[in-house]
Amino acid sequence: MSSPVMAEVKEPTTAPSHDLPALIARTESKSITDEKHSVDVEVDEVVTDGLEYKDEALKLVGMQRTQEFSEEYYRKLRRKLDYTIPPLCSAVYFTQYLDKTALNYASIMGFPVTGQGYNLVALSFYIGFLIWVFPTMYISQKTRLGKYLGVNVVLWGIIMMLHAIPRSFGPFFILRLLLGMLESCVAPILILIISMFYKKDEQATRISWFYLMNGFSAIVGGFFAYGVSYTTDASIPSYKIIYLLLGGLAIIVGIAVLLWMPDSPTNAHMLSHEERIAAIERIRDDQGGTENRKLKKEQLIEALTDFRTWLIVLSTLLTNIPNGGLANFGNIIVKNFGYTTKQTLILSTPAGLIGLITTPLVGWYSDRTNERMLPIVYILIPTLVGAAMLVALNGSNQKGALLFATYIIGTYGSSLSQIYAYNASNTSGHTKKVTINAMTLATFCVANIVGTETFLPKDAPGYLPGKISILVLLSAECFLCLFMRWYNLHLNKKKRQGVEELKHINGWTDEDIVKERQRHAFMDMTDKQNPYFVYTS
Repeated sequence: MSSPVMAEVKEPTTAPSHDLPALIARTESKSITDEKHSVDVEVDEVVTDGLEYKDEALKLVGMQRTQEFSEEYYRKLRRKLDYTIPPLCSAVYFTQYLDKTALNYASIMGFPVTGQGYNLVALSFYIGFLIWVFPTMYISQKTRLGKYLGVNVVLWGIIMMLHAIPRSFGPFFILRLLLGMLESCVAPILILIISMFYKKDEQATRISWFYLMNGFSAIVGGFFAYGVSYTTDASIPSYKIIYLLLGGLAIIVGIAVLLWMPDSPTNAHMLSHEERIAAIERIRDDQGGTENRKLKKEQLIEALTDFRTWLIVLSTLLTNIPNGGLANFGNIIVKNFGYTTKQTLILSTPAGLIGLITTPLVGWYSDRTNERMLPIVYILIPTLVGAAMLVALNGSNQKGALLFATYIIGTYGSSLSQIYAYNASNTSGHTKKVTINAMTLATFCVANIVGTETFLPKDAPGYLPGKISILVLLSAECFLCLFMRWYNLHLNKKKRQGVEELKHINGWTDEDIVKERQRHAFMDMTDKQNPYFVYTS
């Protein structure tokens, strides 16, 4: 064991952290000439050094599984997690969606900014979101996720309440900008937390549980705004009451997150030491890891150069340009069918019910079939039918058919939860996860900014160009989803071939492969670096 090759391998303490994959590669290549037992020892010597470069989970469980837990124990642990994490995630998402769309209700309840000024106030949220989404995610990587999230929720609650003060364009623009900045951390952090605590075949369901709050908040928000619209106090317009009450709700939710949301399995306060170990071991085989607070340049570069990243960016763009228009102009479109303000507020609630039903159904189906892209195609079919109806019946007096079209068009909303689940299941390496989640949400912002501008005042009251854009973009998304599915299956085939090649070259048995897979689980390697990572289609 004194060969020059092995001497080089035994220098990880002086090698820079970014050379770890190369060190591992050199150690594995030595296995061609050395005996298998010797290789196992040398790999352990390399990968247990430089712990700051690897996953935080190694502090509790090490490179190999040393403790076994029964499936019943894992089920009880999962139920315990379900009592805390999804409810808090749902409360945050419920609050965020209500606060983000409060402007939609305010627009028909005396909001003092109209016309193009209203459009600019609407898109300022997404400008703030876009400005801050990358900085906030890299800050969150250096801090405790739950605490960082809670602070942001409390702060945006305060910003919401401040919306009751101004009467002109400028202050509203600034407040919406700040609101977007503070809310930009929500989805990426929730995705990271779900991916830390849940297995791949559980993630889409849990993500759908908090994402369905979009539909639930649309129902609650509609009835809430309807009730507020009956206020008779001329000194405080209805829209101000909405902002004050929703801001107070956000502050309460933020405090709950600060108190009870766990940061990671390694320090979850509601788990015993044994349960923390079990929480980590139950996700070991997924090769996704938990967290690492070191920002890794090579993972950042890989995220930016990975073809799959740009497919996700394009998919997010295609599904959220329509969202940008409908989120801010949905009530205006319905009102232009010939309904009063109060009728519009009530008639908007069934659209939320559609999302409330389809989102968990899609999440359940996604986990059950281990599919991410096909469910998106299925839920886009009703949307395309609804968009086609809005285009074909534009300007007609068929109020019932037009209203029905606005309801079924909302099934597309579940697609973003699937994109979230796709990222959670198909990305490894903490810096890469953070970067891709941030890119997804940055694209979400760009798409919503563009979407806001597809519904221009000059096109009122029909807004035909905006309706056509929905039909065209979501049709393209269907074809993109099918390609993304094929591409992941293609990559998995290459992964299997690579593992078989390693097995043949090193003379490994199936048991050796199991050990190697366990060893790689918490090395904070990316999905491309880790030969044992399996993509979800």
